[in-house]
Amino acid sequence: MEPSIFSLVDEDSVGRQALGAIGYRHDKGEYRSSLVYDFELVVITVCEGRNEAGIEIEHCTNGDAQYQLLYIGNNDLKRWVMTGENREIVQCFLHGEIIWDVEGELARLRKEIIDFGEDMKEQRKFIEFAKFLKVYIEAKRYTQDLDFLDAYYHVLQALKHYARIELIEQGMPPENSVWEQVRPLNSVVYKLFDELTDNKETLEQRIQLVLLACEFTIISKMADCCAVLLRILSSRKEGWSIQELRQLPELVHVREEVPMILRKLVHHSLAKEVTRDPKGCGGEDREIKYLASKL
Repeated sequence: MEPSIFSLVDEDSVGRQALGAIGYRHDKGEYRSSLVYDFELVVITVCEGRNEAGIEIEHCTNGDAQYQLLYIGNNDLKRWVMTGENREIVQCFLHGEIIWDVEGELARLRKEIIDFGEDMKEQRKFIEFAKFLKVYIEAKRYTQDLDFLDAYYHVLQALKHYARIELIEQGMPPENSVWEQVRPLNSVVYKLFDELTDNKETLEQRIQLVLLACEFTIISKMADCCAVLLRILSSRKEGWSIQELRQLPELVHVREEVPMILRKLVHHSLAKEVTRDPKGCGGEDREIKYLASKL
């Protein structure tokens, strides 16, 4: 890092309840995302809490050097790690140089992400499974409509989520280049990727083959990948409503997918439906609630 540039980014000049700042220099010739495009130097200032304005951006100059200054919330950063969003910012945070750090918070947070503990693995695996299931269902719908180009796109996205699940199961945090991470593992998902992208069969045949494999994966991995939700469903004798589940902080990252996942869990006998006793009020609508099947 160049002290003449990054010495300007200190706690006093930034304010905003900043926890610290990390500087990252892109290699020359390295392709950059649209967010950090055309800036070799990027400074990420991490602030306390959630940044309601999202990612705040400033373009700065010091002498002949130009750099981009990003302001993010530490809670936003944790969310991106869990959901896989803004991967390039996360990578800059993990691999950049700490410029300053209030009470060691950035170093602690970076170690927590790099260590990729069991709780983080379980949550991330559940999120990736939810996304995998969602795009798989979309791919099935497009295939039924004979819209094979859109089906192909969604099958490819499903395989990327599947690949991330396999990486997580190996204790490896998924990065930007997920296929390069998966390739050395000689995994099932990489073979499916090859079948989809480099096969002499027709597009429809390739899609159908991968969809069949995805269906098997969903069935075989559902209980393990949905352990977070199944544990919640098992935590009390009374059933859980959709509204209750969608408000839980443990499920905040899959709030939109919870109804879909519950129906799949019921279909595969991992969860069950319960309804309230109408107590003589025949014909009145009853709310469906959910429990883990083992109760």
